[in-house]
Amino acid sequence: MEENIQQDNLLRRTMTHAQHYLHGLADSRVAATATLEQLRARLQTPLPQWETDPATVIDELVRDTADGLVGSAGGRFFAWVIGGTLPAALAADWLTSTWDQNAAIYACSPAQAVIEEVCGAWLKELLGLPSAASFALTTGSQMAHTIALSAARHALLARRGWDVEARGLHGAPRIRILTSDQHHGSIDRSARLLGFGKQAITLLPSDSAGKLAPAVLQAALEQEADTATIVALQAGDLNTGAFDDFAALIPLARAHGAWVHVDGAFGLWVAASDTLRHLSAGLEQADSWVADGHKWLNVPYDCGYAFITDRAAHFGANSHSESYLIAVEGARDQIDWNPEWSRRGRGVATYAALRQLGKHGVADLVERSCRHARALVDGIGALDGAQVVWQSQINQGLVRFLDDRAGANEADHDRYTDAVIKAVTERGEAFFGGTTWRGRRCMRISVCNWRTTPADVERTIAAVARVLRQLAAQ
Repeated sequence: MEENIQQDNLLRRTMTHAQHYLHGLADSRVAATATLEQLRARLQTPLPQWETDPATVIDELVRDTADGLVGSAGGRFFAWVIGGTLPAALAADWLTSTWDQNAAIYACSPAQAVIEEVCGAWLKELLGLPSAASFALTTGSQMAHTIALSAARHALLARRGWDVEARGLHGAPRIRILTSDQHHGSIDRSARLLGFGKQAITLLPSDSAGKLAPAVLQAALEQEADTATIVALQAGDLNTGAFDDFAALIPLARAHGAWVHVDGAFGLWVAASDTLRHLSAGLEQADSWVADGHKWLNVPYDCGYAFITDRAAHFGANSHSESYLIAVEGARDQIDWNPEWSRRGRGVATYAALRQLGKHGVADLVERSCRHARALVDGIGALDGAQVVWQSQINQGLVRFLDDRAGANEADHDRYTDAVIKAVTERGEAFFGGTTWRGRRCMRISVCNWRTTPADVERTIAAVARVLRQLAAQ
């Protein structure tokens, strides 16, 4: 009984800390202010020899990390595609840790297994994907790419009489990956992890809109036409939010026997919106897709999704069984679709978020984020010394800042752009990141947090305007 009272008191204390943090997001600085040396000095203490009171552990953890946390959960963080956490998803994530279930097989936690089944069905419906596709809930898009491309490797080599799970890759037929020069680096990492190697990737030039042209893909497919091929397309470019022309590219690739994989880490969510769904037209014809939950769905981190049409290839590449595992007839064991063994029930937060929002709520979140992104790009781009480089199509956009000194060149504009980004971030009103796009440094604007409001947008534009005035006066 005494232990229960102590634990209850600790949880209430922790909830108070959490509420204080969440309530402060609207007005607190977005960037962390502690230095690396300060954080190490506080946290790198000798390993304790004896027990420490749990309340002291939590209180000191909160104290020592307070100024070392980035306010990415709040509404003024626009640097990367980082969502916040919906109330239902946060509460469900707390329950996930409380329940402490191993969501590896049905027998370990029947409720977790069924929740994951439901999530897979709901997500396929919401994203317009084939209902018969298999799926996996992963740590994020990186692992989702790896799972999807492992299924592609299985299927492509099986067509050539090679059992890659039994024989490995030594001596196997070669596999190449064709993708845009604007692709995300997670494709490269998965290629390395799966033994393809980065040299297996052929970068194809994108057009002025950041898309892969059918003629370019056609020419690449016709070269080494007998080679097993994966075509990786984009639903939402990292910098511009551009979408490849799936309706034209996917049939072309399929006609050449290629496996088509779609990186839709955040862009796949436009399928939930009636006004934006046209961007994903034809995408459902692909072989595999990837999306993140901790981006636009706004669930806590440790949440990505892989979807694969070839269930046998997905199962063959990832499944495993042991004599001590308990198989339940008719049940879906998560371990068969995901390379993890022990894993937390990451489906619970997804289930809660989808229950909270529903179809219309997801669509509204996506459309609202896009409106905020356009307002930020337009508002910042209209300031003296600023320039719109890429008008927001969905939730991504690019602006650049021009050095007004006489004779300033592109390198000067690059340095000035980085200086503006640094100054805005240091002042704490908003958080942006830089990127190099087509040889020019830009401020990248990304919006996908449910907390972002029109007031946040106005406050951010005003903050950038102040920085530009201050730098111009120096």
